[in-house]
Amino acid sequence: MAVIQTMGLSKRYKNKWAVNHLDLRVEQGDIYGFIGRNGAGKSTTLKLLCDLASPTQGQALVFGKPVRDPVARRRVGALIEQPGLYPDLSGRENLRLYATLLGLDSPGRQVEETLGTVGLDPQEKKPVRHYSMGMKQRLGVAMALLGGPDLLLLDEPINGLDPEGIREMRELLLRLNREQGLTILISSHILGELSKIATRYGIIQEGQMVEQITAEELGQKCTDYLHLRADQPQKAAALLERELHLSRWEMQPEGEIRIYDTADAKAVGQILTQAGVAVEEMGLHRQDLEGYFLERMGGSGHV
Repeated sequence: MAVIQTMGLSKRYKNKWAVNHLDLRVEQGDIYGFIGRNGAGKSTTLKLLCDLASPTQGQALVFGKPVRDPVARRRVGALIEQPGLYPDLSGRENLRLYATLLGLDSPGRQVEETLGTVGLDPQEKKPVRHYSMGMKQRLGVAMALLGGPDLLLLDEPINGLDPEGIREMRELLLRLNREQGLTILISSHILGELSKIATRYGIIQEGQMVEQITAEELGQKCTDYLHLRADQPQKAAALLERELHLSRWEMQPEGEIRIYDTADAKAVGQILTQAGVAVEEMGLHRQDLEGYFLERMGGSGHV
């Protein structure tokens, strides 16, 4: 089931398309990693999904309903950019105020339960201005959780956190997903951390979707492989499969052969040469997660 689906979603500011005909799909139970450079359109997309901005064109559906539908909106919790906190109030007081604004029944009980869920002490009385960055981010997540949403939209929730804060946030999001069944869309440029929790990814560049890919598919693409180009690729593939007993290989549309099984390059060359197949190019391809994303986004630079 699609929890989020956008069709041609677009947002233009003056002469610039911040989001440009974006087609995005998030399935129920996903932890969806939303990846792109600074200025690629991630925050604008999240604002469109929680009705903090109006689209110029296209449509966004949440749980099959337009994002402005009141039923759909009640099922969405969001932390966009920095949480709006009153620095002179405690975390509990901030949350109680927000719960009152939401019109929640029994706000005191919900506030205490939610603070406990994110690992904050409901009895802590010090003002938020004395909180660490990690505590402020967890309080922001707590605000997004008030009302019991089924979907969380989180914009860079680990940005600026120290390693301990990042670990705590990662464990919190995994727990919310596994124990409460929350679907989570999280934008982040810290790819190594995102890879520890995401089940699906969307890569955005200049407001357009470059690729949507599952974690399993990404793992396969980031596996080391021997790449090969020959003048007779079909013959080469059949020959190598038979002679080397290959089980994990693929033919790319442009004729490149990728061998994921362990294969000795010298043996591959000898087999093909003896069969009269000319090897045009061959080498070991190594690619990590960050390298793959940077390649899909058009080269090196800040994500």
